Amino acid sequence: MDNQKLKSIIEAALLASGGSLSLDQMLQLFEQDSMPEKKALREVLAELADDYEGRGMQITETGSGWRIQIRAEYADWVSRLWEEKPARYSRALMETLALIAYRQPITRGEIEDVRGVSVSTNIIKTLQEREWIRVVGHRDVPGKPALYATSRIFLDYFNLKSLNDLPSLAEIRDLDSINKELELNDPDKLEEKDEQAENGAQDIEPLEVASTDDQETTAEVIAAQPAADQPPIASLDQSPEQPESDDSETDSSQSQIEH
Repeated sequence: MDNQKLKSIIEAALLASGGSLSLDQMLQLFEQDSMPEKKALREVLAELADDYEGRGMQITETGSGWRIQIRAEYADWVSRLWEEKPARYSRALMETLALIAYRQPITRGEIEDVRGVSVSTNIIKTLQEREWIRVVGHRDVPGKPALYATSRIFLDYFNLKSLNDLPSLAEIRDLDSINKELELNDPDKLEEKDEQAENGAQDIEPLEVASTDDQETTAEVIAAQPAADQPPIASLDQSPEQPESDDSETDSSQSQIEH
């Protein structure tokens, strides 16, 4: 099979899949006698990525494989095709997810020790329903609390190939400062505060995102040290999900996040 035809087949499959395709899934498109090698698939995917440069779409590799997606700079326009608004998550939920991502595997109690407040059951439930986190084992302490880690779906959703692609704490600090500025200049936030003043504070549910100057940033929460050393793991139900590697090489970028 010539290279151009192989490239067209892979491009069509990526468009039709509506999600990520692994190399093994791509190989299933072919009969045994015409099945290309994984190396050839990688070369074709690299060529497709070059072909899509300067266009509204791009070929990107995630934790589950490769996919065609809209470039981030065009998301505002494309999102108008759908009436529903994207979900907005509380700061508490995002801090919990960040701690799991950067310190996995980690228990709910350890998250609470770092954040200094209890973690709502609804937060853990929401993260599990979105399939962003999963239970990978249990800590060897009384009660054997569950150990949480991120999933491959988490990598796909946040457009990450591996945990090594997570932003550094310095980058998170920059985002925190930008978000504070945006919040101060957000007309919706100002309108919300005006409504609270008119209706009375007793009728308004408190916002989970505080706006005080002394509030800890997400980066500071992640970087905070736990009160004590963590006990050993009693059992590990399954190893953290990692992107696949081809037969000839091992992906050395797999990440083990210290906790």
